[in-house]
Amino acid sequence: MTDQPSPTDALQDLRRSIDNIDAALVAMLAERFRCTKAVGALKARYGMPPADPAREARQITRLRTLAEDAHLDPDFAEKFLNFIIHEVIRHHEAIAKKSTDISAT
Repeated sequence: MTDQPSPTDALQDLRRSIDNIDAALVAMLAERFRCTKAVGALKARYGMPPADPAREARQITRLRTLAEDAHLDPDFAEKFLNFIIHEVIRHHEAIAKKSTDISAT
């Protein structure tokens, strides 16, 4: 008899771990966007631009280093962050437009 789980059991264990990680990722993204929404409101209130290219470049550099340190493909990490940045800017633009629309009435 062997102490190793069957391939089906091992697969199920790995998939449970993946499902837990996915749930954690969604929770982390929700928290991140809660924070970036507050940033967008602050920028709109003080007439600051929705995008900050210098910050974005620093964040990409930082994330690439973190990815390399974690043995994750830095190109993948950069693509992922660029997607998030694009969404954040879109949200900031919408918040600024709403703020402008409200102040115009």
